[in-house]
Amino acid sequence: MSRSEAYEKGMEIRQQLMGDAMANQMAKTVYDDPIMEKFGEYTREAVFGLLWSRPGLDMKTRALICCITDTAPGRWPELEIHLQMARRQGWTEDELAEALLHTGGYIGVPAVREAMLIAKEVFAKMREEGGD
Repeated sequence: MSRSEAYEKGMEIRQQLMGDAMANQMAKTVYDDPIMEKFGEYTREAVFGLLWSRPGLDMKTRALICCITDTAPGRWPELEIHLQMARRQGWTEDELAEALLHTGGYIGVPAVREAMLIAKEVFAKMREEGGD
């Protein structure tokens, strides 16, 4: 099966956002069976290839939007992924923490507390691994 232009672009964008280590780890632990492989192919094309490549916003801003939109409905596993992507796009730990804190006035403190606990773990792990 040939890959679409959007799929190929999505592969590039996903790799840029995640980096080799994260992308390889997810391939081994998440997309390691036929059902999840289909999901991964879909997201590479539709989400990364079509959505993330749209003009109008830079990758750094898009990464921050993902962190905020993960926090509001409590999508904690996705928040972990998107915090790492946001750090790779140049957001500092302090900037991300401040963005999460700011959402407390709009979505509620309990959700932000959970997001901050996840951020604490993600940032510590990234520092341990040398990813700042």
